[in-house]
Amino acid sequence: MARIAGTAGTPGADAGALLEAIGAPEAFSATAQAGNVSIAAATGGVWHADERWTVALDGRLYNPEDLPTASNDAARVAAGLERRGLAETLASLNGDFALAICDRHSGALHLARDRFGIKPLYHSAAGRPFAFASRPRSLLAAPGIGNAVRPDYVATVAVGHYRFFDVEPTRSPYADIEQLAPGHCLTRRDGTTVTTAYARFAEQEEFTDPAEAAAEYRELLRDAVARRLAHAKRPAFTLSGGLDSSSVVTTAFRLTGAKPMAVSTVYSDDYFDESKEIRDVIDAGFADWMPVRIDRPDLMALIGDMVAFHDEPVATVTWMTHYLLARAVGAQGYDSLFGGLGGDEQHAGEYDYFFYFFADLRARGETSRLDEEIAAWIRRHDHPVFRKTKEVARAMVAQLTDAAQPGQCRPNLALLDRYAGALDAGYFDMTTIRPVFDRPFRSYLKCHTLNELLRNTMPCCLRASDRNTAHAGLNDFFPFHDVRLLEFALRVPTDWKIRDGITKSFMRAVMDGILPEATRTRVVKTGWNAPAHRWFAEHGFEALMDLVRSRAFAERGIYNQREVERLIHEHRAIVLEGQTRDNHMMFLWQLVNLELWLLSLAPTSRG
Repeated sequence: MARIAGTAGTPGADAGALLEAIGAPEAFSATAQAGNVSIAAATGGVWHADERWTVALDGRLYNPEDLPTASNDAARVAAGLERRGLAETLASLNGDFALAICDRHSGALHLARDRFGIKPLYHSAAGRPFAFASRPRSLLAAPGIGNAVRPDYVATVAVGHYRFFDVEPTRSPYADIEQLAPGHCLTRRDGTTVTTAYARFAEQEEFTDPAEAAAEYRELLRDAVARRLAHAKRPAFTLSGGLDSSSVVTTAFRLTGAKPMAVSTVYSDDYFDESKEIRDVIDAGFADWMPVRIDRPDLMALIGDMVAFHDEPVATVTWMTHYLLARAVGAQGYDSLFGGLGGDEQHAGEYDYFFYFFADLRARGETSRLDEEIAAWIRRHDHPVFRKTKEVARAMVAQLTDAAQPGQCRPNLALLDRYAGALDAGYFDMTTIRPVFDRPFRSYLKCHTLNELLRNTMPCCLRASDRNTAHAGLNDFFPFHDVRLLEFALRVPTDWKIRDGITKSFMRAVMDGILPEATRTRVVKTGWNAPAHRWFAEHGFEALMDLVRSRAFAERGIYNQREVERLIHEHRAIVLEGQTRDNHMMFLWQLVNLELWLLSLAPTSRG
């Protein structure tokens, strides 16, 4: 929950004022001024100041044994800087952190963010007075920084897909504000800003013994959970019916010998309710359970509340249900929330991972295995709406990967462009959004793993979780985001991760004898989804129509209003008539979030 802020050569603003603008209940507890650099940390932040170094740390480090002995994590960073220098010290850190470092000798300000971007950190864009903060709202209070929005961001939220919100890792929703990308360091000196990557991933030798690797990974996961438990006084644990959250909960139980408190969202809609699957872990005696029931939420009121403290649209309905869950957890006196985010990415847990796995088999010339795996994928995962066929598999492989460049993944333009017709033709040209992904590996699946963690699904999820838990007075912990686990997972051969049409095969082997068998072997997954398709078609329909027929919505000039209304009515018919085809829930979720967020801003936000 602790936050940091500061300035460098910014007249009329001081770090404390920026920190106060965050709106957190705690005040800033430490400030320092060195030349034209000002740094502040909120109460609960980790702080160190000596003759040379001032270090403010939002978050925590999990490997103090790899750093010089000192009084706290900020002091350990300062001692590391003195002995090893900036690059080597940052590369040695394993933690969830945003760092602000002032070097009194050189007059430089250094900002750094952990490898996954678990802790947020923003700064003013080029050409603006330089300031930084953990939240955009602080920077909006700084001189020379306005709240005009970025049209490319708005267009992506309006008609694109949440996987594209962060394909530019430095982009924020605001024209005058940028994010510091995960695993990067920014140095500001004498009015000049230089940003470099301190964390990189490269090819390493793969494991050859599955049983030995599974045992080693199991111990690493155990240690990752233990190190995070050491920072939590009264933790609660999110629990769905899936493998990742269940692994974290059962590992915590085995570490402490006491049942942790597991919390889950439950629904009256049987398709989305995982109570039965969750009970496998509860009935096995691994945890106590607090279900949080969500059935007919006031969508407009909840989304309006959330965009106010998120400072941006909320990516998916998952994070609205997470907000309600976090609020319930905080009300019960818990201080932290553990989750399983990151496990799907490490272990190929999402359905689209099959296509990158198929591409790896194709690249290695394993034709027979490829045919067998496609057949197993069809057998296990065919769906009346999302059909699985040989033709679909091969078409998706061709669309998402470049056969001429091993490891080169392509953006899923079908997701990005599906609703392009709902964008006003004069607002923004969506064809200009065509990201090119890095390819540090020859494996398509491994490259996709990094893309998902750093540029696609994960950034907006981590941001939403951070906002929700902070608002509820909680810290959040994600053991699968321990850098050691990712580095390990990237050495696991891809054909250990998917086998016979089953995802997460390696992780299932890791948890053999630890999880209940029903949980360990479950193939079908729902996760933290919610029946929002029904909410928009039923009790939320009239409010949705009022929103899109409002004068403000029309005057904003973002949407093709006729197409929007057509999609709303089509969505309602699909849901109420039980039609066997895909609905438009995600488009409507993003539309409502975008519009309520823009309404919350001053008129200059209209793009």
